[in-house]
Amino acid sequence: MDQIRTGGLIRQLRTEKKLTQKELAERIGVSDKAVSKWERGCGCPDVSLLPALAEVLGTDVQVLLSGRIEKNESEKGDMKKIRFYVCKDCGNVITSASEASVTCCGNKLTALEPRKAEESERLRTEDMGGEWYVSSDHEMTKEHYISFVAYVSDSQFMMFRQYPEWDLQFNMPMFRTGRLVWYCNKCGLMYQDINRRR
Repeated sequence: MDQIRTGGLIRQLRTEKKLTQKELAERIGVSDKAVSKWERGCGCPDVSLLPALAEVLGTDVQVLLSGRIEKNESEKGDMKKIRFYVCKDCGNVITSASEASVTCCGNKLTALEPRKAEESERLRTEDMGGEWYVSSDHEMTKEHYISFVAYVSDSQFMMFRQYPEWDLQFNMPMFRTGRLVWYCNKCGLMYQDINRRR
């Protein structure tokens, strides 16, 4: 932890929240002198204080440790570039429209890299009078299953959660074009493009 950078960030976030040093100190149980010391780069908060400090300042511990906020200016939340993060411990699915720092169950997650599905792996899509009926014969056991299917286009995103021991099938609105993305706990993240024929 760089004392000067972290101190500057604490000061920046505190003033953005319109908190005085004393108000911040009271919320995390330290003296205002301690906050002043951190902000001047003359010391760092104790590691045990970082979670509470991050919560009050509306950030996370990793940002405080690095001493800087990284902005994703280039992507500006393009839905086509949506990222999927899956926690191996609890199965939680987290998405972001640009690069993000994501943790779950104490683990730092990395965005999954999708691969194009082989013909034998593709999901079936049938036109059911204005809706897509999506289904698959993929194994859906407790050991091997698809946990979600998502529809992604340049401006829309929908997720359909799936469960072991249930058949994979659902209806969704029929859009002209888009992409289906799904995650299998053994095979990883896959995708296929879908197009409505006129």
